[in-house]
Amino acid sequence: MLDREGFRPNVGIILLNAHNEVWWGKRVREHSWQFPQGGIKYGETPEQAMYRELEEEIGLRQEHVKIVGRTRDWLRYEVPDHFIKREIRGHYRGQKQIWFLLRMCARDNDVNLRLTDHPEFDAWRWHDYWVPLDVVIEFKREVYQRALQELSRFLTWPAHGNSQHRHTSRYLRQPHAPRAVTAPAPCAEGVPASAAAQPGAQPEALQQQAGGPAGRGQPRPPRQAPATPVTIAPAAPAALAPAVQEEAADVVKAGG
Repeated sequence: MLDREGFRPNVGIILLNAHNEVWWGKRVREHSWQFPQGGIKYGETPEQAMYRELEEEIGLRQEHVKIVGRTRDWLRYEVPDHFIKREIRGHYRGQKQIWFLLRMCARDNDVNLRLTDHPEFDAWRWHDYWVPLDVVIEFKREVYQRALQELSRFLTWPAHGNSQHRHTSRYLRQPHAPRAVTAPAPCAEGVPASAAAQPGAQPEALQQQAGGPAGRGQPRPPRQAPATPVTIAPAAPAALAPAVQEEAADVVKAGG
């Protein structure tokens, strides 16, 4: 489904843990990392599409998260022609997205990357809020910058919190100053604080592989579906070609 300008309606998801770190996923069999996102089906609202994509891509349901905020308007990015299949060039231009900022109220172990037969991600990790701007593919960077910056006004930090989480990016322009609070914002009613994701928390099996729980000063390995370790690096444009072609193929299947 495309609009008159050739953009596919889409939702993007920025998922926070209790320490304002963001969920960052590695695409299946690729070396590219990104936020969860997906197309809006005919008849769906952006919020309905967001909950569907949340469950399909990372296995979390509505009760596992709390909506903190969303972007006011559509944010658009164009896909370079060399990433688009020839048969739809001239029709498909890219994505227009509504971005949601969510607070995770579940445990890390509740994430399930293999809920569907065609998973989007095969590994994931928590990152400081602004880090994705430094590693996302170039043509998505402006949309990521605008979404992260607009939604940063909803962030809250402990009044005497650790400043190491206030990372900035060389691509960031005039960030909003986070609000100081005496305690982290609560999640959904009835969810105990111990159930909220912790920045160093890992599934037990991964802790053993890493030699024990990760400390504050030590890098944490990504959570993986397979046991193969992976490394985060700036994504090269060619690495996302299959992913973008897959998005474009979805447009054709949807009658675009």
